[in-house]
Formats: sequence, structure tokens, C-alpha cells
Amino acid sequence: MDILALKLILTPALIGIASLAGRRWGPAISGWLVGLPFTSAPVTFFIALSHGRGFAASVATGTLIGTISQAVFCLAYAWTACRFSWPLALLAGSFGFAALTALLTVPALPLLLDLTLVVAALLLMLRLMPRPPVAPMSATPLPHWDLPARMVVATGLVLLLTGIAPSLGSRLTGLIAPFPLYGGILTIFAHRLQGPAAAVQVLRGLLYGLFGFSAFFFVAAALLDRVSIALAFGAAMVAALALQALSLRLVRSDSPDGKSRIADRTWQRGGPTGPLAVL
Repeated sequence: MDILALKLILTPALIGIASLAGRRWGPAISGWLVGLPFTSAPVTFFIALSHGRGFAASVATGTLIGTISQAVFCLAYAWTACRFSWPLALLAGSFGFAALTALLTVPALPLLLDLTLVVAALLLMLRLMPRPPVAPMSATPLPHWDLPARMVVATGLVLLLTGIAPSLGSRLTGLIAPFPLYGGILTIFAHRLQGPAAAVQVLRGLLYGLFGFSAFFFVAAALLDRVSIALAFGAAMVAALALQALSLRLVRSDSPDGKSRIADRTWQRGGPTGPLAVL
């Protein structure tokens, strides 16, 4: 199966599964689920087959450090969504991603330092994220076109962005790869149909899921130059699934306490007023 067929099959299937998971277990779980590298990992795998393990290792390293840009997207979208509609929130998140990507185009750092920076950034973003009520502010039944529309939009964006990425070189390809296509689609639809609180829940779940994402690309970048492609990606997937299982516990335990009751009142007044409002 070539990469085009993989995109056409995997993208709508993943968005459908994540959307249904969100309806069953809440928006945070859907965001957590798409934290796994369902797009980035296959792209890196096919790059390894067609351009060699060294090039793919460089892409994996760029993708690892690019996780910071994805985390900034989540933070910028979430705080903008507290006051504004989804187009402005998406614009803010995309600008945050682009700005961090531009800063990260510097020469590569040691791999272990990259991982340390990514973990620190994820912990910081989770600390700074607004905390909405557990239930979305709006419980309007979702329209029948919601799920097919998510699949079509996500597939189109994946085809577009992954189609132009390889012409940018290994480092920039890796930095762009973490753009949250799946998470962004889920967030936009949650924001549009269920309100900003649901969107923030998706993004909080995505941040937790990015620990497994980071583990995958750390292991892939470390092993691709040393072992076979199959062994490198197999080990990376084991590491990602192990971290994903641990992060699921954190997502489930990320429930309201006394502080979030303050958040409930704040959201009812129109959203948090600053990064310390709900911390």
C-alpha cells in the first residue's frame, strides 16, 4: 500500500474513531487519542524507505522538537477561544505554531536535550491551559453531517500539507509534521458545535497524548541510524503506546476540584480573564 492510499484510508478512519470516542467518553479522550502519530509516523516510515534511514532520522528529530510548536498551538487556541469564535482561535493557534517553527529552524541540538525541552514545554503548557467545566457549555445534538464533514476536511488537509512538505528538506519537514491536523479538526468542530469549553477539553487531551508522540519520535530518531527500519519503528511504537497508556490515567484524573469550580463560574461569565485565573 502506498502513502496516498494510506492517507485516504487512515485519515477519515482515525477522525471517525476519535470523533465517536469523544461522543462516548468526552472531548478530552478524542484529543488524547489523536496525540498518537497516526500521520507523522507513516510519513516518516515512507521517507525512510524512499530517502534512507539518515534522512528519516533527521525528519524524526525535527518532528520531536516540533512538538513544542504543537503545544503552543494548543495554548494559543485555547486562550483565544475563551473570548472569540473558532476562526480567530484557529488563526491564533496557527500563528503560534508558525512562530515557534521559525524559532526552531536553528541547527539541531543533542537528541536528549530536544526530549528534555519537549517534556518541559508540555508540562508548562498543561499548567498554563485554561480549565473549563467538565461538561461542555453546550449540549446541542450534533448534526448528521458532522462526522462526514470532519473526515473530508481532515483528509484534504493531510493530502495538501504532506504533499508539499518533502520539498522543504528534512529539518523543516519534521518541524511542520506535528501541525495538529487531526487535533485541530476535532477542536474546531467541538468549538463550533459544543462551545469553547469542549474545544479546550480536546486540546488538554491532545497535550497529554503528545507525551506518547514525543516518545515515538525520540526512539525513532535514536535508532534509525543504528538498526533496521522495522526494528526502529517497532521499538518507537512500543514506547509510544507505553507512554500513551500512562497518559490516559492522567487524562482521566484531570477532573474538577475546588479550583475548577472557580473555573465554572469564570466560564459562565464569558471565559477566563488571564493565565492565572484558573490555576
